[in-house]
This record gives sequence, C-alpha cells and structure tokens, in this order.
Amino acid sequence: MIKKIFLISSFSLFSFIASAQDLKKDVDAIKTKMDVFTSKTGSITKFIDTKLPNLKASLGSAETRIRKISDGSNTAYFYQIIKEGKYNNSVASIEYSDLIEVLKALNALKTEVDIDVASNPDYMENKFVSVDGFQVGYYISGGKPSWYIKLEKFGSDNNLFVNNGEVIETAFSEAKNKIDELKK
Repeated sequence: MIKKIFLISSFSLFSFIASAQDLKKDVDAIKTKMDVFTSKTGSITKFIDTKLPNLKASLGSAETRIRKISDGSNTAYFYQIIKEGKYNNSVASIEYSDLIEVLKALNALKTEVDIDVASNPDYMENKFVSVDGFQVGYYISGGKPSWYIKLEKFGSDNNLFVNNGEVIETAFSEAKNKIDELKK
C-alpha cells in the first residue's frame, strides 16, 4: 500500500514538473516585433534614435523617440514611449505598421467617446490592443472619460493617463510624420 502511494505521488510530482517546464517554454516564445528584429544573431545591428517632444500625461510626462534599426539588409522604424519608473523604465516600441493601426483605432475611439459618455455607464472601458500588447483607450467612470496608454503587456507602473485623446493622437501623428520623413 505504501509503495502504491509513493508511486502515485512520484508520478504526480513528475507530471507537475514536466507541465511547469512546458509553461516556461510558452512564456519564452512570446516575443514582440522589436524582440524579433533585434535578436538576430550573426549580423551587425545599428540603432539610431531621433528624439521627439515628451508626451504630456496627467502626472508628469514620458520621453518619446523614433528608433531606426538596421541589420545591414533590413531596416525597421519604431515609435518608442519611455516612462521612467522608480526601479526601472517601461517602454513601448510600436512598429511603423502598428503605428498606422493605432492612429486608425484612435480615430474610431474618439468618435465613440461622446456616445459612450452619453450612455451613462457605471463603468465602461473602450480600448485598442496591438499585436505586441500595447494598449490605448479610455474608461468612463463618474460620467467622464479618462484616456490611458498601457506601454507593456506585463509588469506594473506601465500606464500613462492622458487628459484627452487629442494629446495622444497628436503625439502619434507627429511620430508617423517623422518616420515618413526619415524614410526618404
């Protein structure tokens, strides 16, 4: 009887350890477009930053820039938003094609915000999430909208709260225009 209990316990423990290792592999497999582009081995990778005006948030501001990355044959452009934290920085790296999608989503969100406020919800959230986990949107509480940006999919202290959607749209439009200029 003791051998059966020991055998069952050992088998259960082994199964738990094996499934935990599979879970670790799944978490490691999730990579952003920036991670994919910059993790290539066997090539020289060049980073060139172009500073943009800070993004004004309700509590402070965040640094913004365009990062051009070249690995010899390929070039990619990312709009980066850097929020300085107490222990580390949160950084959103939005690839050019995603930046275009975010601008389209912002336009749609801006048309919906007044309708959503008029519906007088106790709480409502309306947001766009990019492939890399970057989020932009608003929530309505107490009859007024509050716009936000979530820079990274995981972690804490990675939200920026912005007074209105126009501020976000202006910053993203300026980033798109700068990338267009740099591509020439």
